[in-house]
Amino acid sequence: MFDQMEIEAQQYQLKPMNCPFHVLTYQNRLHSYRELPLRWAELGTVYRYERSGVLHGLMRVRGFTQDDAYVFCLPEQVSDEILAVLNLTEKILSDFGFAEYEVNLSTRPPKSVGADAVWDLATNAPIQALDRKGWDYVTDEGGGAFYGPKIDIKIRDAIGRLWQCSTIQVDFNLPERFDMEYVAADGSRQQPIMIHRAIFGSLERFFDILVENYAGDFPLWLAPVQLRLLPVSDGQRDYANGVAQTLKQQSYRVEVDASGDRLGKQIRIAELEKIPVVAVVGKREVEQQTLSVRTRQDGDRGALGLTELQVLMEEAIADRRRV
Repeated sequence: MFDQMEIEAQQYQLKPMNCPFHVLTYQNRLHSYRELPLRWAELGTVYRYERSGVLHGLMRVRGFTQDDAYVFCLPEQVSDEILAVLNLTEKILSDFGFAEYEVNLSTRPPKSVGADAVWDLATNAPIQALDRKGWDYVTDEGGGAFYGPKIDIKIRDAIGRLWQCSTIQVDFNLPERFDMEYVAADGSRQQPIMIHRAIFGSLERFFDILVENYAGDFPLWLAPVQLRLLPVSDGQRDYANGVAQTLKQQSYRVEVDASGDRLGKQIRIAELEKIPVVAVVGKREVEQQTLSVRTRQDGDRGALGLTELQVLMEEAIADRRRV
């Protein structure tokens, strides 16, 4: 039974972080050194008490989704695994448009657990990984957790603000406390090293940062609605619906303006909603089986056939860019 507590006249139960459950999964059976590293991930809900006065949108919430992942590895694999996480972090963050980072390495605090030799291993591994990656970093002496050092990555948004997102944490404490073991090459029982990593941190917070970074003007691959079709009149609605259905079957996010407003108002609303691609459908477009296409970045693209429009969108999606 988890401990209960009362906050603001409501009953709450304390919930452990996600990592102990992954440890218990590891302990379902005995592992060999040949199996390591083991890499497991989950999207897990975690909770944090925030006072009512500081709750703010998606940035400060009491319950959020964390992209937790854990690597169970041999001591000699720690540096390689951290480097792999750094590479993955760079790939994902750059896909979302974040290319500038501030990297911090937090080292052993005054109050800590574990032998000096283990701390030396746990600290040298992230240093080696960062040096191999070629990233500059700032060392926060004594800023690590009591059970291990960590790397924090702050992303810089379009107006220069820094946001803490990604974390890589070396942990030798949980393997010791939970008596985790693997069978080493010499047949002895040894304890693995555990690496915690989160690339987004809080998914809700990350997407709040993402919306602000782009000011809602997303690149095509991220836009909730990628294409909006604007029928000039009801006479073109069947053709517009047919085009939309064809594109939806190919996983494009498309909608047809069903408001019945005049074309000028439809265009203004699409611009206010920052729809990346709009296509006007009038009598001529129906007759010629084309679409009159306009994009937010490049303006009027003229009359395009459906295949031409698909090529335009596919290239922008592949390049992770605006159109």
